[in-house]
Amino acid sequence: TNMATQSSPRSIGPDDIDPAKHPQRVLVVGGSGHVGTFITPYLQRAGHVLRVMDIRPPAATGVEYVEGSVTDPDAVGRALDGVDTFLWVVMQKPQGGSVTDQDVPTILANYEVNGKGLHLMLFLAQQRGVRAGVYTSTMSVHYRHRPFYPGEDETPLDTPSVYGLTKGYGESTCRYFARWFGMHLMALRITGPRTRAQYLEERRARPDRMYPDGTATGSPIYIVDEADLARAYLGAIDAVAEGAAAAPADPPHPQTRRRGRFDAIFIAGDEEEEWHNLGRARTLIGWSPRSHQLLRP
Repeated sequence: TNMATQSSPRSIGPDDIDPAKHPQRVLVVGGSGHVGTFITPYLQRAGHVLRVMDIRPPAATGVEYVEGSVTDPDAVGRALDGVDTFLWVVMQKPQGGSVTDQDVPTILANYEVNGKGLHLMLFLAQQRGVRAGVYTSTMSVHYRHRPFYPGEDETPLDTPSVYGLTKGYGESTCRYFARWFGMHLMALRITGPRTRAQYLEERRARPDRMYPDGTATGSPIYIVDEADLARAYLGAIDAVAEGAAAAPADPPHPQTRRRGRFDAIFIAGDEEEEWHNLGRARTLIGWSPRSHQLLRP
C-alpha cells in the first residue's frame, strides 16, 4: 500500500473546506455581525457545533443563541457554559491604520469592547476550563503607510487609530492570559473582510488594490474573501485546540510554570506576498489565500 492510499490530500480549491481535525463546541462571540454572519456556514460545514453570543439574534440557522453583551458577566458566563473554545469576532467602530480621527463615542466603544469586554471573556473562560480561543485582531494595529510587513513580531504596533490601538491592547490581554493563566490563544490580524460578491467586484474594479472609491491613501488594502477568512479561523481553531489538549496540566504554583501560548498571525488576501509575509500563517494554521483563483479567466 502506498502513501497516497493511506491518507487523502487536503483540498486546495477556493471553496473547499476540510473537516475539522478536532470538532468543537464553539462560542462565536459577536457572531451576528458582518464577519460572524458570513463565516458561520463554513464553520458548520467543517463539523463544529456553534453557539452565538450577541446583542441581536444571528441570521444563521442551526446555531444556539445567547443574548447579551460582552461587558455583562452573567451573559458571558451563560454563553461559556459547556463550550470547548471561543471565537471572538466582536468589532466596534472599526477604522483604518492611517487615521487619527476619533470622537468620544468611538473611544468609549472601542475601550469597552477591546479592553473590558475581552478581559472579562478570557477571565471567565479560563475559570470554566475553556483554555483555547481565537481573537479577531486587525492589520490596523500597524501604521499602514509602510512598504512591507516583514513579520508579526518584527512589525511594530504603531497605529494612529484608536480602533487599532485598542485591538493591540486586546492582543496584549491575550498574551497576558496565555502567560499567566495557561491559555492557548491566537490573534488573527485580518484586513478587508468581504463577502464573495464584494470580493469579486472589488478585486475586478480595483486591481491596483486601492479602496473602492479610488482614494489615494498611499496604502493598498489586500481584501480577504469570506471562504479564505473562514479557513483561517478553522485553521486557528484546530491549532489552539491541539495546543490546549497537548499541554500538561498546569500546577497551581508557581505561576511562572504556566504552559500557555499566544501567536499573532497576518491574514491578508496577498497571494503574491507583495506586502505581507504570510509564512507564519502557512506554518501554524496551514493557511494561504485561494480565492484569487476565481479571478482567472
